[in-house]
Amino acid sequence: MAALLVQMLPSETHSLPGLLRDWREDTMVFLRHDAPKLALVVFAALLAIRILRAVTGSVASLQEKRLPSGMRAQQVRTLAGVITSVGVFGIIFVAVLEVLSLLGLNLGPLLASAGIAGLAIGFGAQTLVKDVINGFFILLEDQFNIGDTVRIAGVKGTVESMSLRRTVLRDDDGTVHMVPNSDIQIVSNMTRDWAQLTLRVTVAYSEPSDRIISLLQKVASDLRHDDQFAGDIVSDIQIPGIDRVGNGEAEYLVLVKTLPGRQYEISRELRRRIKLCFEKNHVQAGAPGRVYVVDGAQSENK
Repeated sequence: MAALLVQMLPSETHSLPGLLRDWREDTMVFLRHDAPKLALVVFAALLAIRILRAVTGSVASLQEKRLPSGMRAQQVRTLAGVITSVGVFGIIFVAVLEVLSLLGLNLGPLLASAGIAGLAIGFGAQTLVKDVINGFFILLEDQFNIGDTVRIAGVKGTVESMSLRRTVLRDDDGTVHMVPNSDIQIVSNMTRDWAQLTLRVTVAYSEPSDRIISLLQKVASDLRHDDQFAGDIVSDIQIPGIDRVGNGEAEYLVLVKTLPGRQYEISRELRRRIKLCFEKNHVQAGAPGRVYVVDGAQSENK
C-alpha cells in the first residue's frame, strides 16, 4: 500500500502544474470572450430598469398634475408601481437566463422545474391572481376613484382606499366593507360627472296646473341663479309637468342635475323654498294620507 502511494505521488505532483495551467488558460479565455458579454448583459439590464422607472415615474407625475388634487394620486402611483415591478421582474428574469447560458449551464431542467413550480403556485393562488388582475383593470379603466360613492358586490359606500387586491368601502352608518376585487362584477358609480335629483311635489287636485308649474319654475330659476348654489347646479332645473294624478291630488315632477354629492343639500334647499312659495301663494297641499286602525279583539268577536 505504501509503495502504491509512493508511485502515485510523483504522477499527481507532475500533473498539478498542468492542471493549474489549464485553469489559467480557461480563465483567460473566459475573461477575453465571456466576461465582456456578462458585463454587457448586466449593464443592459441595469440601464433598462433605470429607463423603465424613469418613464413610469414621469408618466405618473404628469397624470397626477393633470387630475384634480388628491383625486387619483394613490391609483396612479399603484398602477405605476405595478407596471414597474412587472417590468423589472421581466428584465431580471431575461438577464439571469442570459448569464446562466454564458456560464455554460443547461437551462432545460431549470426551466422545466420553474414551469412546474409556477403551475402549482398558480393553482394554489387562483383567487389572489384574479384579485390582482381585476384590480389592475379597475385602476387602468378608472372605474371609480377614492371618495366616490359606489355599489359593488352587493354593498354600497364611499371608497376609502383601494389596491390591486381589495377595495375598502364605508357605508352611511360607518360600517367598513372590505371587498376582494375578484368579487367585483358590476360597478355602479353614483358620483361620476353629475348626479340627478328627482323631486315630486304634491298639491291638491283643484289647483290650476299652469299656476303650479309657473310657481315651481320661479322657485327653480331663483335657486339656479343664487350665487350660493349656482356652482353646484350643472344645468337648468326642469319642470316636466304633472307626473301622477289620483286620490284628490296631483304630483308634479322637478329634475335637477347637480355636482356629485351636492344633490342632498340642493334637495333640502329646494324643498324649503317650495314650501315658502306655496305658503305665500296659498297653494293647497295634497290630501293627507289615511290610516286605518283595526281593533283585533272586535274583529275576532265578529
